[in-house]
Amino acid sequence: MGRLRLPSLPPSLTVLPGWRQRRRVLQVWALAGLLMLLRPLWPLQLLPGWFVGGVLLWAVVELLLWAWWPRRWR
Repeated sequence: MGRLRLPSLPPSLTVLPGWRQRRRVLQVWALAGLLMLLRPLWPLQLLPGWFVGGVLLWAVVELLLWAWWPRRWR
C-alpha cells in the first residue's frame, strides 16, 4: 500500500527570498480564520474576547510587516 503524498508547496513558500515571512503570515492568518470558524463551538466560547481579538490583531500586524517592511534577500 502506497503512502499518501501531499503536493509540495510553491517555491514562493519554500525557497524564494522572503519565504519564511510569507509562510509565517499564512500560518497566522490560518490560525485566525480557524479560530473565527470554530468560535461557535462550546470549548472555544470559553475563550475571552480579548484573546480572539488579540489573535486577529496579531494577524493584521504580521500582514502589515510583510507588506511594508519585507525582509531583503542577501
